[in-house]
Amino acid sequence: MLLAPLAPPRSVGTGRGYWARLLPLLAVLACVTRMPSFLRPLWNPDEGYLAVQARLLAGGGQLYETVVDRKPPLLPWLYEGTFAVFGSGSLTPVRVLAVLAQLATAALLASIARRRWGDRAGRTAGALYLLVSVGLNPEDAQAATFEVFMLPCTAAAVWCADRRRWGAAGAAVACAFLTKQTGVAVLLPVLCLLGRHGGPRAGLFRLAAGAALPVLAAALATDPAGFAFWTVTGSGAYASFTGSELHVLARAMTNTAILGAASAGLLPVIVRALRIARTGPGDLWLWLAASAAAVTLGFHFFGHYFLQLTPPLALLATAALQILPRERTPGAVLASACACALFLTWGVLAPRPELAHAQRLALTLDRRTEPGDRVLVWGIHPETYWLADRTPATRYLTAGLLTNFSGGRDGPQVGEKYAVAGTWPVFRAEMADRAPALVIDDSRGKPYGPDRVPSLRRLLAAGYEQAGQVDGAVLYVRAPSAP
Repeated sequence: MLLAPLAPPRSVGTGRGYWARLLPLLAVLACVTRMPSFLRPLWNPDEGYLAVQARLLAGGGQLYETVVDRKPPLLPWLYEGTFAVFGSGSLTPVRVLAVLAQLATAALLASIARRRWGDRAGRTAGALYLLVSVGLNPEDAQAATFEVFMLPCTAAAVWCADRRRWGAAGAAVACAFLTKQTGVAVLLPVLCLLGRHGGPRAGLFRLAAGAALPVLAAALATDPAGFAFWTVTGSGAYASFTGSELHVLARAMTNTAILGAASAGLLPVIVRALRIARTGPGDLWLWLAASAAAVTLGFHFFGHYFLQLTPPLALLATAALQILPRERTPGAVLASACACALFLTWGVLAPRPELAHAQRLALTLDRRTEPGDRVLVWGIHPETYWLADRTPATRYLTAGLLTNFSGGRDGPQVGEKYAVAGTWPVFRAEMADRAPALVIDDSRGKPYGPDRVPSLRRLLAAGYEQAGQVDGAVLYVRAPSAP
């Protein structure tokens, strides 16, 4: 099945007229499917993290030095650039870019399908992708975060490889990696196409050079050692499966079931086509398998990870429809549209209690501190800093980097000893050098509270006194006797 040849392309019309008709339709569909994203100031902590990073970078911060995350630099830079042009008070401009990213992904998939199977297949692939792209919990599917901006790069890598543009394919792989590390999984179908096309040694060299040069440039533009540590080598404890097996497996099964429901128009036709032909486009199956491995990598199975599966799923369904009766296509699109409508309704109506909590904490910060004060929010909601427009007292924007809780752990591997290597000495130095005016313990009974983190407990005991609670979070202000 993996090595089956591509089906011969069907009739392909004039390119300019075809795209003049298709792109506006895809643009409208992209806007409709992303409409709920504009209804909330924030959808998840990743958006908050990126927003805080962008503000710090705009204020002279240095990525991987004065502000850190376990992610490559491309999306923080995109947020920073957007804030520089439109201001940092709203994520609406970033959400518009997310719509454009979805449109670009759909157009690239449509172009791949059209080249292989004809005009009708191109329209089908673009529509199916956009319909299934919102088929997860809205906080995962509607947020303007890493996967949304990674997917155009992965689609571009396959598009370029399909046309034997190996240097450009390598550059697209690099851009996918520089958006999120798991984007490198698209290298496998690209290599499959290189082998299928009988790519000479020069093609492999161009592919390697195209992939290596942008990554090297990004490393040099930041800090090479910090880039390597925060994007590759420094996440051992985060990627561990031990200690939270049931917790993680439950999340994996839940998000798999959600995406399966969203794929109600895709999966049946794929299965039906396999029963008839027992064959298929090998590079697309490899793309799906590599994406599934990327979802599994790290053993966290957050919902937004599953977005990486949607481009190959849309193309595989399109390929399957080429060997099924013609009347199956409207049914597949209709089923996908109905599923999409349900997920859009979920996005419009779903409550966001954690956002409301972060907004209440932000209001407290605004009332109790001055704009120039540094503050510490000990929790996993960095958006509080952004909502309050206050500067974090530390480069570690969540307690997760200092306790490993950010990996969704349920307790057994949470604590100081599971922190990212070297973070606690830096954190203690930051607290001594620029003690926060206000500390908010937002652990709310989670396993990273001060009672389980001795260094934080000693810090609070030495220089702070309790000053009340807000929505379950405990406030600490500087004690009069504190140095």
